[in-house]
This record gives sequence, structure tokens and C-alpha cells, in this order.
Amino acid sequence: MHIIESGNVAAASGVKLARVQVIAAYPITPQTPLTERLSEFVDSGEMDAEYIPVESEHSALAVCIAAASTGARAFTATSANGLLYMNEQLHWAAGARLPIVMCVVNRGIGAPWTVWNDHQDAISQRDTGWIQLYCADHQQIIDTVLKAFYLAETVSVPVMVCYDGYILSHTYMPFDVPDQAAVDKFLPPFTPAYALTPGQPANLNTVTLPDIRPDVRGNMAPGYMEIRQNLHADMRDAIDVLADVNKKFETVFGRNGDPYIESYQCEDAEFVAICLGSLSYHLRDVVDILRSQNISVGVMGLRLYRPFPDQAIIDALSGRKGVIVFEKALSYGNQGALYGDIKAALYPAAARPVIHNYILGLGGREIKTDQLVEALKNSCTQADAIGDAPQWIGLKL
Repeated sequence: MHIIESGNVAAASGVKLARVQVIAAYPITPQTPLTERLSEFVDSGEMDAEYIPVESEHSALAVCIAAASTGARAFTATSANGLLYMNEQLHWAAGARLPIVMCVVNRGIGAPWTVWNDHQDAISQRDTGWIQLYCADHQQIIDTVLKAFYLAETVSVPVMVCYDGYILSHTYMPFDVPDQAAVDKFLPPFTPAYALTPGQPANLNTVTLPDIRPDVRGNMAPGYMEIRQNLHADMRDAIDVLADVNKKFETVFGRNGDPYIESYQCEDAEFVAICLGSLSYHLRDVVDILRSQNISVGVMGLRLYRPFPDQAIIDALSGRKGVIVFEKALSYGNQGALYGDIKAALYPAAARPVIHNYILGLGGREIKTDQLVEALKNSCTQADAIGDAPQWIGLKL
């Protein structure tokens, strides 16, 4: 069924189709319409789930942690400072290996207050042990929500589905809503290896000693360091698992794309712009303009950010003349976070391209096509004149 609706409705539709059993909700702009729509689904009987309004984002994730610990499929959503307020629980959910899915409707963080879009919220939480997937349109939102549950429950790692506030959350686009029977074929019920039940009480995630030790059955159990290594190893394995999830999704629904990078005009491109989220679609217009000026350039949108798909980056960008990283976030005192990750991934490449970094759109600052054209053209024609420091687009003072 094709409908025209907002990005938040696309996400809510995916959650309903996934047969989520517990929804924890706390309002924060611009994700609020997502959980509001889910409340309507539950109230109307379209969705058989517990909808739990809470008093804070910290509590929202605590509810999901408790629900997932009992074997329930759990979901929440947030934005900006709400995500930051969850920080302690983000680490807990990942360390407890709970397959929670959360939509992060990207928004700038305070102080000072802003309700507009950038990526600083999700980027600031990139090291909490959550998988991060980014969407560029409404079809990707609903599809990625479904894939996220499958991925999370396969590798036992929670997943953030990130999409741009207002630019996607509140705009209306056409997208396909798949049949429930097809979704059930793709995404089976959640059957955890272990779940808390009243008949089998247990203590989970108690104080862990630095070294390995025997468990209650006398078997050697991992210490804190081994637990962390296991999480890291399973996140790295999730790169390949995501590719398998994509293949299964294509088998069931007949549509797919590269699980890591969405490319446009890159087959013969000497220079490639790369970014997260909907900006990659804006840059397609810029690429078309520069192509008309005989500048060999393409654009790539990165779909998977954590775990970082370094081999896919090497395969896609090694041998190019230049790579231009546009990002709506910053690792303060250093450089753009995505820029640093791409530089690190390309470091061992035999044919390493020149790499530039542009910071733009922070706090919802308008991103003008002519500014992007100028910046990308400069990087393609004056590659050696632009250094390693981030270049800022759209500053007015």
C-alpha cells in the first residue's frame, strides 16, 4: 500500500508492523508525533502493545530495558537532549545485550536551546555500544525500522534508527507500507535465549569483578573486560549480518540497496562527497550542476555509521582523487567525527585520496545549494589548497 505521510508516521508504521509489544514514550520535539501516532494505534486496537508514558527519557529507556529483559520486543524514540538524558541507560542497554530499537529524530543539542536539525545528538552517543543506522527518505525510515529489529535480535545489540528532524520527520513523501503477512515472514517473533520470568527470578548485571570467575554452576564466566570485548566483536560481526538482513529483506519485499553506502554518480567519479542522512539527496542536485561543468564528482550517503564499515569505505573511496566529507556535527577541539572515521579507514589504503572536511547546518542553519556548489567545486579544483582543518559553510559573522 502506497501512502503519502510524514517521516514520523513512516517510523510509527514500521513499529506497528514489527509487532512491538512495549512502547515507552516521553515527548520531545521533533519525535513527539511518532509516539503520538503509536498511541493512536494502541488505543484503536490496531496494535496489541503496552503503551507506557513516563516522566523522562531516562525512564523511557529504563522501561525498554525491563521489557526486553523479559523477552518483549521494545521500542522508544527521542531527540537531542532527551537522548543525552538517556546516556547512562544507553550504556546499560548495550552492556546488557538487549535488542531494543530506538528512533532518534536528529536535532541540535543545548545550550543554547535549539529545536532544529543537526546530527550532534546521535554523533555524541556513538561510543555507547549501539548500532547506528541513518535514513535519507521516508521509505528508508520504515524499511530500516523493520531491518533494525531483525538485526538487533540477531546480534543482541540495540539499534538507533536516525533520521533528520523536520527535514524528514515532518515532511510528507510517498512510501510503501508492506503487508503484515510479508513483514511476519521477514521478522519472526522475538525469542530470546534467556528472559526473566516470575517463576525463575534472577539477578542480572550485578557487580562484575575485573577477572574471570566461576559462575553459580561452576563454569568459568567472563570478567568485565571479556564482556566488553564480546560486545565489540559482535558489533563488528553486525556489519556482515546487516548485509544478510538486507538480502532477506530483498527476497521478501523486492527492494533493497547497498547496506552501507548509497551512491549517486560515483561509478566514474574522481571526487566523491560523503555525508549522513538527507543531505546526500540535496548533494545530488549539486553533483548534477558540477557534472554539467565537466567536473567528475559523485555523492555517497553513509547508511551504517556504527559499527563503522571501514572495508566498505576502502572499497568505495580508495583510488579517488579526493573525498569531501560534509557533516552536521563536530568532535569539538578536533574535527568532524565522520571525517576522522573516514580518514582512519583510508589510512592503510594503497591509493589514499586527499580528504576535506566541511561543517554545516548546525542548529538548523540553512544549507544553500550555491554554497554547496562552491565548496564542492573548490575541493575538486583546488584539492591541495584546502588543509586538514574543518571548513565551515554558512557562517555569517
